[in-house]
Amino acid sequence: MENFFTEKSIRLISFVGVLLIMGAWEVLFERKKRVDSTPKRWLNNLGLVAVDNLIIQLAFIMLPVTFAAFAQSKGMGIFNQLSLPIWANWIAAVIIFDFIIYLQHILFHFVPILWKLHQVHHSDLDIDVTTAIRFHPIEIILSLLIKLTAVAAFGFPPGAVLLFEVLLNAAAMFNHSNIYIPPLMDTFIRRLIVTPDMHRVHHSVIIAESNTNFGFSLSVWDRICGTYQAQPKAGHDDMIIGLTYAKKPKSLIQLLIMPFKK
Repeated sequence: MENFFTEKSIRLISFVGVLLIMGAWEVLFERKKRVDSTPKRWLNNLGLVAVDNLIIQLAFIMLPVTFAAFAQSKGMGIFNQLSLPIWANWIAAVIIFDFIIYLQHILFHFVPILWKLHQVHHSDLDIDVTTAIRFHPIEIILSLLIKLTAVAAFGFPPGAVLLFEVLLNAAAMFNHSNIYIPPLMDTFIRRLIVTPDMHRVHHSVIIAESNTNFGFSLSVWDRICGTYQAQPKAGHDDMIIGLTYAKKPKSLIQLLIMPFKK
């Protein structure tokens, strides 16, 4: 039973669980009408995450949680030099890690070579729970390297790293979901975490809107750093999602070669 609750199994169970919950929520309370075929999109997006995970498993000996345990055993990182309570280490680790992912997201938008990779995520013509996993393998590798660097620099506790990974994955699938949340409830929730209506603005075809709301989990970073936009100008029902130069659905192969096309 102990071997069952490994890093991989915990992440897999949480991923499948949140995917099923948000998928069902989308069916029952859909927020925005779709313009593309849902089965084909799901097949391509899930296929992309399968390729991502296969490459990661083959290319990396240690993932963030395992590396965090290694770093802790070697006394690496700021946290391993401090005598903070365990609860303080965990809270600080989750908050700092979330800010790092926020900054990473901005980099992938404004550094041209990184945008070539990130455009795969934004080329989705609809936005739903599977858009949260629609990332090019090279972007996933670079993101993993950033996480490993952060773990080495700060010495985050292994348990806190696992908690953050699970929370980040769940938050991303939640805020990408095509679900309806009553406006008053949405306003209340987004005071702390990024909601679907908040993040949907980020997927607008209008560049001025897609360059806002970079947060994945905590909404505070966009507010503090001036990248927050409450609503799309056209409204959620009429806003167009995607890229101006990618108006047709993409197959899995097209998504993989997209960054290398002029």
